[in-house]
Amino acid sequence: MSLSELSVMVVEDHGFQRRMALRLLTDLGIGELSEAADGHSALHLLEGIGAPPDVLLVDLDMPGMDGIEFIGHVAQRQLARAVVVASALDPALLNTVQNMARAYGLRVLGSVEKPLTRDKLAHVLASYDDQLHAYDDDEVVEVTVQAIRDALASNEIEPWFQPQVELGNGRPVAVEALARWRRRDGRIIRPAHFVALIEREGLVGDLTDHMLTQSCRWKRHWDQHGVRLNLAINVSPQLLADESAADRYQDIVRRQGVEPSEVVLEITESSVMADAARGLGVLARLRLKGFGLSIDDFGTGYSSLAQLSQIPFTELKIDQGFVSGAHHQPRKRAVIEASLDLARKLQLDVVAEGVETVEEWQMLAELGCGMAQGNLISSPVPGSDVAAALGRWRRPEY
Repeated sequence: MSLSELSVMVVEDHGFQRRMALRLLTDLGIGELSEAADGHSALHLLEGIGAPPDVLLVDLDMPGMDGIEFIGHVAQRQLARAVVVASALDPALLNTVQNMARAYGLRVLGSVEKPLTRDKLAHVLASYDDQLHAYDDDEVVEVTVQAIRDALASNEIEPWFQPQVELGNGRPVAVEALARWRRRDGRIIRPAHFVALIEREGLVGDLTDHMLTQSCRWKRHWDQHGVRLNLAINVSPQLLADESAADRYQDIVRRQGVEPSEVVLEITESSVMADAARGLGVLARLRLKGFGLSIDDFGTGYSSLAQLSQIPFTELKIDQGFVSGAHHQPRKRAVIEASLDLARKLQLDVVAEGVETVEEWQMLAELGCGMAQGNLISSPVPGSDVAAALGRWRRPEY
């Protein structure tokens, strides 16, 4: 979508700054512009128009209803497609507001530091299409229990793979297996739409066994064609209560010609083990059999240090929320530096998730991070496309 096709509403209480924003947006060729002097009048306008604007440009420091409260109302009522935060306030506060908006499900293009300029606005609005496409798969999907059972039985749910590469030399070393549901109509459904139902119906063990089996088959195929890659597989916290899991996973991988030492099982750090003793026993037995254990989404929960002290992890994954934009956000960079320092002291491998830009890659390399994963390298692809994806990574166009 070109800038001339965008509709933008400016919500700014300062009359001069509002007029300047409108003038700059006009200079950029924005097709449809509207304005409001405060949050209350903006909500009134938004509720009265037919189609929501593509983008809201919102000042945070407004009298009456401030921009933070206003964005909350917009997100909950779905009154706009995306938001840009405009402010001269503390960057840490701007980052918090953006995370709040995303948590509500509102697309956030970014923040623009005042004073506004034509280039600043052009840069943030240019990301509208990318943000829109990132949400294409997040539309409402009707999923029934029977449909899920049928999908598992007919192998419609399959692993797609996202490469992990060494930051020092760019060498691919592993892939993370991510569940995708390829429906008979050809549509690809992401796990956010079906994994919760699978867990609720007690089918997560079947899904994990299936993902592990299919992923190991692909690994064996790649091995035979000279592409040696370790596997990373997500494990639901529900399975930590299954005392048979360690033996079963060992049997699955070895039947496919893969060794447990070539498989890393990812455990989300926010997992809460209902039976801590049993869960720790399962994890200890998995390590005893040679599986690697990764603490996934590190830094997003409240039990990180407790988990690290109790569980024999071999790897730490830095959550993409800290990686995104960290090259120009000191607080995020500080979290990454602290995580890397902790990992070094505990002798853990480190994978940074969500690496999207060259700047993020360079920052992680400078900080001494071991491995990177993200769309800069490759988006998740079917097993048949892994070799081609790695080929594109080895011959980047930038």
